[in-house]
Amino acid sequence: MIEFKLPSLGADMDEGKLLEWKVKPGEVVKRGQVIAVVDTSKAAVEVEIWQEGTLFEQLVPIGETVPVGTVLATLLQPGETPEQAALYKREATAARPAPKPTAAAAAPSAAPLAQRRPVSPAARRHASELKLDIEQIVGTGPHGAVTIEDVEKAAARAAPAPTDRYAEMRKAIAAAMSRSKREIPHYYLSETIPMQRAAEWLARENEKRPVTERVLMGAVQLKAVALALAKSPELNGFWRDGAFHPESGVHIGVAVSIRQGGLIAPAIHDVDKKSLVELMRGLSDLVARARAGSLRSSEMSDPTITVTNLGEQGVEAVFGVIYPPQVALVGFGRLETRPWAESGELRAVPLVTASLSADHRASDGHRGARFLAELRERLQHPEEL
Repeated sequence: MIEFKLPSLGADMDEGKLLEWKVKPGEVVKRGQVIAVVDTSKAAVEVEIWQEGTLFEQLVPIGETVPVGTVLATLLQPGETPEQAALYKREATAARPAPKPTAAAAAPSAAPLAQRRPVSPAARRHASELKLDIEQIVGTGPHGAVTIEDVEKAAARAAPAPTDRYAEMRKAIAAAMSRSKREIPHYYLSETIPMQRAAEWLARENEKRPVTERVLMGAVQLKAVALALAKSPELNGFWRDGAFHPESGVHIGVAVSIRQGGLIAPAIHDVDKKSLVELMRGLSDLVARARAGSLRSSEMSDPTITVTNLGEQGVEAVFGVIYPPQVALVGFGRLETRPWAESGELRAVPLVTASLSADHRASDGHRGARFLAELRERLQHPEEL
């Protein structure tokens, strides 16, 4: 039997609320298939499964909030029967020690049956659905019987007060970034990069393309970052279990500002292998879905590095906080025309400040400087991107 657990969909996620099941018990699921939708503090995320099998049992009802790592469902492995899975479940349950009853639970169980208040079957069933302790509900029916109305009143009293989604998101972001600054020994570097060759080349290329296939400078910068990482693999990967684990694929998390406030950084996969047109399409689609709250779990859980680009309205430079378990974040300030000396001549040139925030456990300033130098060089030869 296979257990399908709620994955972590970002450093700032501790729990998620199940919004929808996409498959029913008895249905065959394939690797990469979306089987549930989970609400995080930032967005509704389509959760994919990376094992094949037949859905056996849904263990979490729609509307319930559970911690990361909770088993949401179980699946039958190929060739496994429901009877075998049920037997495995019974044996596993029997092997676990029975929990000790609480004092509150022991008292009602010890009370004589005659002293227990009458409860209508419908009220008991409704209380079970709402996960309420029927013994704690005051009955207003004949002889103190607990009615459905009593259960609904108790549920209303127990319901949490409505929360401000923006406030909850800011709280989650603050907790994750505080942990990042506490646990990761950051170092910071920056490099001013002349962008005239890239800007002129991009303008010529876009003249040849239909409007729907024109490329923004942000896509050019993403591709340059991905190619520069080939010489700095220690910046592309994860710090886990006290060691750095490099990743062969370059899956760049793109920092996107969302309309209700805050940031989200889903991944574009295999950026180094995509053409600029493919990358631009993927970037446009990702930004649109991030702002609409429609992302996939793989886009949230596996960025190997993050890039934040403040665009034309941004500041000159940005020094970001690393998203654990990643070990690096690249920032681009606004593209701005400023004085620049080159070959003994002072000219007005479009410039951008590129920054690197990196984890000192995985790399050092020398290696980080080599990465920024390679990034600068890549952007001087945009035709090779």
